[in-house]
Amino acid sequence: MNRRLTSLAAGVLAACTALPTMAQQGVTDSEILLGDILPLTGPPALLGVAHNLGVKLALAEVNAAGGLHGRKLRLLSEDDGYVPSRTIQGVRKLVNSDKVFALTSISGTAQAQAAMPVLKQSGIPAMAPITTYEGLYRPTIKNVFAVGYDMADAVAELVGRMADLYPNKKWAVVSQDDDYGDNVRQGFERAAKEKKFQVVSSQIFKKGQSDFSSEMLKLKQAGAEALMAGGVLGENIVMTKELERIGHKIPVGVTYVSRVPASAKMMGTAGENVYTVDYVYLESSPQGKAFGEKLAKYLSPEEIAKVNRYTFTGYASTRALLDAMGRCGKALSWDCTNAELAKVDKLDTGVMTPISFSATNHLAAPKLFLLKADPAAVTYKSMD
Repeated sequence: MNRRLTSLAAGVLAACTALPTMAQQGVTDSEILLGDILPLTGPPALLGVAHNLGVKLALAEVNAAGGLHGRKLRLLSEDDGYVPSRTIQGVRKLVNSDKVFALTSISGTAQAQAAMPVLKQSGIPAMAPITTYEGLYRPTIKNVFAVGYDMADAVAELVGRMADLYPNKKWAVVSQDDDYGDNVRQGFERAAKEKKFQVVSSQIFKKGQSDFSSEMLKLKQAGAEALMAGGVLGENIVMTKELERIGHKIPVGVTYVSRVPASAKMMGTAGENVYTVDYVYLESSPQGKAFGEKLAKYLSPEEIAKVNRYTFTGYASTRALLDAMGRCGKALSWDCTNAELAKVDKLDTGVMTPISFSATNHLAAPKLFLLKADPAAVTYKSMD
């Protein structure tokens, strides 16, 4: 009996010793499997495809240097079409079926919100560089890390700085009917209170709306002399062009979500007084040009044509994840990666202002700078 008990105990001990290695899904002796969930089709693919290219570049760099402690990195991507129900399905597939080790992205605001229960329950390390939905980091979630800026805070800074540039103006805000729009309005109202300017028009539109003739006419009739446009991409373009059409070209603020070359190009001359704030370096900056050289080394000409600021953030966020994973050594685990991510401090990825997290703050709020659209050059220029 004693011999049998001893044998049984030895078996249990051996199983327990092996458990940590067996439990680390997505990790083999030669490979680490990562996943991302993004809009890769439809209008939002302008963001998702560009982000995906940044992730691929970060992985290609590490693989070219021999991998992460000898393990090569491989990426599985799921297309959610920017539809929350598809985000949930995609996250479940990546985590439970494909068994990836970590997620480099969890799509947009409503999409991340829908996926949160699955992410929390799993404990898988997850990066959120596309959305800064407040529920991702307030309160802190041990395995979710947002690379970006609180949207309400960013809008407050943008509108505040525009109010300094254009003092004593009457303002309007037009934003969509969801959490993203709520954040825009919160930031706008905070700036209005701080700068003490008059708000003569506040309107909310339905997500997906494409005609803003009524909203723009109302704010013109109300005497608005500046606008905070709270759409995502296409909505802001339509608003600025409609203002030009009705002969009411006024300063317009847009969130950094819109800071892509396609937006500046489509706004045309209507975008001459469009402003935003961002933490991502301009493509024309020394940092942006150096990044362009990396892009040329690892991406095809067809892929490079799809690059925008989300390629920069996809790259930076993935480098932060890989930095944390690398500090775990060969004994890679979810717990270690989450703990090391919380220690990332002033990480300079070369494409945006430095990234920092802490045990109590999982939002990397990099330094913002003011930008103005430059339609002629089909880009934005720094105002700092």
